[in-house]
Amino acid sequence: MTKNQRCATLADLEPLRAELIALRRRFHQHPELAFEEQHTAGTIAALLTEHGYQVTTGVAGTGVVGTLRAGCSTRAIGLRADMDALPIHEENTFDHVSRQPGKMHACGHDGHMTMLLGAAQYLASTRCFDGTLHLIFQPAEERGFDSGGQRMVNAGLFEQFPCDAVFAMHNHPGKPVGRLMSRGGEFMAAGDRVFITVRGVGGHAARPHLAQDPVVGAASIIMALQTVVARNVPPDQTAVITIGTVQGGKALNVIPAEVKLGLSVRSFDPAIRSLLRRRITDIVQLQAASLGLSAEIDYVEGYPVVKNSERETAFALRVAAELVGEENVDGNMDLLTGSEDFAYMLQARPGCLVRIGNGEAQIDKMLHNPGYDFNDENLVTGAAYWSRLVERFLPAGGAQ
Repeated sequence: MTKNQRCATLADLEPLRAELIALRRRFHQHPELAFEEQHTAGTIAALLTEHGYQVTTGVAGTGVVGTLRAGCSTRAIGLRADMDALPIHEENTFDHVSRQPGKMHACGHDGHMTMLLGAAQYLASTRCFDGTLHLIFQPAEERGFDSGGQRMVNAGLFEQFPCDAVFAMHNHPGKPVGRLMSRGGEFMAAGDRVFITVRGVGGHAARPHLAQDPVVGAASIIMALQTVVARNVPPDQTAVITIGTVQGGKALNVIPAEVKLGLSVRSFDPAIRSLLRRRITDIVQLQAASLGLSAEIDYVEGYPVVKNSERETAFALRVAAELVGEENVDGNMDLLTGSEDFAYMLQARPGCLVRIGNGEAQIDKMLHNPGYDFNDENLVTGAAYWSRLVERFLPAGGAQ
């Protein structure tokens, strides 16, 4: 930033508040699932075009990239927002409730898109930066595997839209509204999914000795898996194994022939990730065999660890402190065991994921809850933050 350059403030974005609230709530009413974001992508593309961006659609399916150039610098920055909703039936009763039964923006992607579009509008009107801005609207973050972020990178996102660094923002219920948080290095966990089928011999509930009961085998596996983190993972490491689904049997008087389990596995260290896979596989197979059963394991490695680069994280936090004050910034946020496919973009380019507090009162309506809603008080803050970040990263007339 040059000595006399003025950068975006909260007051600069305040005139857009009502417009941004209306847009966010419109997104909320029309949620679309992974790789189905046609209406959402069309709305974004139309708005970016209206603001003078060069718009590319159909990136990795339904992705949209808006490009804006100012000045003559060869430097470039990428800002990413996710677009997809979740297969959750919303339980809210406000006017902007989802109009799509069984689908809702329960993770705040409606707000993420709107904050970035607010910055898009402001930056297009002021053009107080020197370089190239790429706004990346990504599909299918919630997919868990073969996701929009992964597909975009594999499809040549950064070859087609070169970026010196890339940044993203995600809301965080339970923290004060507008508080900006991050940390350098490992930040969010790698997330793997495990699908287990325990097979036996079905039979009559009154004659269990004539069957081979996979329900007992599944129960034994579930309990044994609880020892992995407690007894195999070093105490100074973080890991999570959660059995999220158990499916087997339809009648009380019938021993089923198979039971299916679904696991979510989280870790931060590659060696621990390998350890978890090995121990889960051994326990499932050996526990099943000990009871005369068989087990099939489909172990799907999902998102890698979100690893923020130190330089870009320090920069992002510095800009945050300029905007909202040091007292409203946390540069040493706790590790988060949730996962994010922005990790793929951070593997390809240096950058940082920032979290923005969504309100302390929302602690009972966390992400992926049917009563969740993005806090509209964040829209101006998020849009101003993105605007200032671009102006600081691509300073008009001078080096960063």
